[in-house]
Amino acid sequence: MNRGFYTIMAAQFFSSLADNALLFVAIDLLISMKSPGWITPLLKLSFVLFYVLLAAFVGAFADSLPKGRVMFIANLIKISGCLLIFFDVHPLLAYAVVGFGAAVYSPAKYGILTELLPPEKLVAANGWIEGLTVASIIFGTVMGGALVSGRTAAFLLSFDLPFIDTGIDTPTEAALCVVVGIYVLATLFNLKIPDTGCRYPHQEHNPIKLVTDFANCYSLLWKDKLGQISLAVTTLFWGAAATLQFIVLEWAKKSLHLPYDKATSLVGVVAIGVAAGAVLSACFISLRKSLSVIPLGIAMGGIVMGMTLVHSVWLAYPLLIFVGVLSGFFLVPMNALLQHRGHVLMSAGHSIAVQNFNENLSILTMLAIYSLMLRLHLELDAIIVLFGLFVASVMLFIMRKHAANQREHDSLALIGEAKH
Repeated sequence: MNRGFYTIMAAQFFSSLADNALLFVAIDLLISMKSPGWITPLLKLSFVLFYVLLAAFVGAFADSLPKGRVMFIANLIKISGCLLIFFDVHPLLAYAVVGFGAAVYSPAKYGILTELLPPEKLVAANGWIEGLTVASIIFGTVMGGALVSGRTAAFLLSFDLPFIDTGIDTPTEAALCVVVGIYVLATLFNLKIPDTGCRYPHQEHNPIKLVTDFANCYSLLWKDKLGQISLAVTTLFWGAAATLQFIVLEWAKKSLHLPYDKATSLVGVVAIGVAAGAVLSACFISLRKSLSVIPLGIAMGGIVMGMTLVHSVWLAYPLLIFVGVLSGFFLVPMNALLQHRGHVLMSAGHSIAVQNFNENLSILTMLAIYSLMLRLHLELDAIIVLFGLFVASVMLFIMRKHAANQREHDSLALIGEAKH
């Protein structure tokens, strides 16, 4: 069991590392193509599009095969999307194909945890998985920025194979070769993931019935008193995190006057904080105490607004680390609680598919609004303040909703409930 969990962690780390490095290589490619600034957030939007469009189908697919095999297939799709850029396919379309693979990958990645581990181990397991995921964001962000820098590109292009013309002539192509290599490494780890022996009933293939089944699962999780709170928090978090990533890049350029390859390091700084918060949460917060961390989300929204007062890199680092710590500390328990309730009420793949649908619909919506704000030439400080107020207000609403649920019935008694 332990070896299987470590193999899953390794596969997740390298797959996510490649995803994040590819994002920043693609952003640099858009910059070199002289695309307008409001196009850049659409890159992430194209990535998450299939999470929403395929939500009704990927859960059933994840439950129809051993999870390791599903992850293997998904990584092959990611490699295909990455290779499309070599053939002059627009970065938005190529990254969308990578997103298609990621949408297939995700239900299997998280669903296998509930098959492999008992409920009381899920917070700790999520702490490790989220910690490694965030570590992959840190290294992927830094790697993506480094790969497109002049010095690294020159080093990569200096490699030559005797008597073979590789056709790798540009910094982007050299960077893509490194990213593809990381995807291949993740795929090799996928082949070593053990079969948990967990089998679900025959999965439906009729699209209409799949959509109906997904709608039932969606309704079930939102009506559950614990499921609705944890789902609301994670939905808000991932939309806010994706938007903050692009806000930080723009803020670093306009307020801190940093070049692109240096600005990517600030995104990595937020991720360092998230990793630290995830580890602390895994150590100190049990599944039964998971809902006690909700007020930290309100604090995070308030602190983000403080970015408008910072114009020094040395003040930016601690501020962004603190934002990351708060984020990681409240995300991991919420994620574990949501997985637990999903596993109790339905199959692992279906519950993760519902989670992905909500979270990525949030990303789509918030990134689209952010892109529109840039298109309308709204001041960046105004965008940051509106963003912080929105996060704090929604978290306050969720906290009051949980308090109202508790007055009706002790929903915390549902934690640890057996699967039904």
